[in-house]
Amino acid sequence: MHHLPPLKSVIAFEVVARLGNISKAAEELNLTPSAVSHQITNLENFVGLKLFGRTSRGVVLTPAGERYQQSLAGALALIASAAQNAHADDGIEVLRVHASPSFASLWLMPRLPAFMHEHPDIRIRLSASYMHSDFSQGEIDLDIRYGAARWADLHVETISTEEVMPMISPALAQRLNLHNPHDLLQQSLIFSEVNLVQWPQWFAAHGIQVSPSQYALSFDRAYLAIEAAIQGLGIALDSTWLAATALKEGRLVPVFPDRKGIRVHAHHLVYPATHGKWAKVERFKRWLSAQAQHG
Repeated sequence: MHHLPPLKSVIAFEVVARLGNISKAAEELNLTPSAVSHQITNLENFVGLKLFGRTSRGVVLTPAGERYQQSLAGALALIASAAQNAHADDGIEVLRVHASPSFASLWLMPRLPAFMHEHPDIRIRLSASYMHSDFSQGEIDLDIRYGAARWADLHVETISTEEVMPMISPALAQRLNLHNPHDLLQQSLIFSEVNLVQWPQWFAAHGIQVSPSQYALSFDRAYLAIEAAIQGLGIALDSTWLAATALKEGRLVPVFPDRKGIRVHAHHLVYPATHGKWAKVERFKRWLSAQAQHG
């Protein structure tokens, strides 16, 4: 135990690093600013490195401080998880998953009953937002993120490739009778702001350099763009993963028989490397991989 840093100092470090201000950290910790500074000094003496530098607005992490914060995030998450599991009912573990709202509602939620049936000893706590999880808070075990995989300090596993293609309601498809990509330029297109593939990219990929000058509707949520297409309000360019249920039920259909989709690596399972050692995480990962293979 003598190799452990003073835990009060570690807690003070985490709060100061998060808030970037010793006075604000003191308020949160219910300590005086001098007491917080003392704890930081103790920790810097313990690790033998300067962890913070002072600025006119407060304090900022040094490169050594940033590395220490990243390493510490997993340890704090383990402590938080251990405390939570201690309160768990007989053999029941809680797995805390975060995802984007569209992925959570359209893809993950319909499949969660299967996970709950296969793993009755794991209780899922799902949260959804477009903000990435801050693992240093110890409140999330896994994050399912959308976008380019650029999180060097975290373990990243791409769930699967997915296809982005134009989709339309059957009634609108019958009325418009579209034959080639050029036909879409004169139609009501639905713009989804968050997509990795946008309409100009899709048109360019199919040999059309002209981009739409305006869109019928624009959304900052994929599930809204998909729902608008289901309602016949226009043509959506979105992930067949997220629209899987609507496509399966026939509420949406591909605009073109050959789909004309663009394949992307868009959804990723992201977590600190230490979380990968947890059995509940490993079991969820295996299940998620099996589900992804089925689309």
